[in-house]
Amino acid sequence: MISNLAQGVQAFTSNVFLVSGDRPVLVDTGANFDVVDAVRSRVDDLDAVILTHTHRDHVGNLAAVTDAFDVDAWGYDTSIDGVDHAIADEERVQLGDHEYVALHTPGHKNDHLCFHSEAASVLFAGDLVFQNGSFGRTDLEEGDREALIESIDRVLEWIDPGLEEMHTGHGPSVTTDPYDHVELSARMARQA
Repeated sequence: MISNLAQGVQAFTSNVFLVSGDRPVLVDTGANFDVVDAVRSRVDDLDAVILTHTHRDHVGNLAAVTDAFDVDAWGYDTSIDGVDHAIADEERVQLGDHEYVALHTPGHKNDHLCFHSEAASVLFAGDLVFQNGSFGRTDLEEGDREALIESIDRVLEWIDPGLEEMHTGHGPSVTTDPYDHVELSARMARQA
């Protein structure tokens, strides 16, 4: 079960996905709202926080979550404050009931990761791609359009046209033909 705890929040935040099941984890913590209460209203405990990347809107609530649930945060780069353990490119991690492969996908930010589960038919895309062909900003520090295009192409190699769900860092999750949205993002990033 995947729930977006930031749905309906009016403050500036990223989406925050609670993946419940055998290993309950939070994918990103968001910012500027009480995510701890939102988690507690759904599960008793968390096993870990998994980060797609460390932009402020995705990790603003990180300390509150790790303190409240006494959990560690996992991300790509442990030299960044708050990231306790590294997830290597193509490392497999358990989120909820399924195993996901972590894909290092720079371009929006150097430490960006996407997570894909073939068995669950789910992609956590972070800020790499969004619905309707949108893609992550490359005008911020560490942004790189060519790297972003390469990262989108790499994700396309891992996912298949039957992908059922794409959960993005902002905006609604895509549950109708998400593969097509990623493909469109690859085209749009080349044209921009």
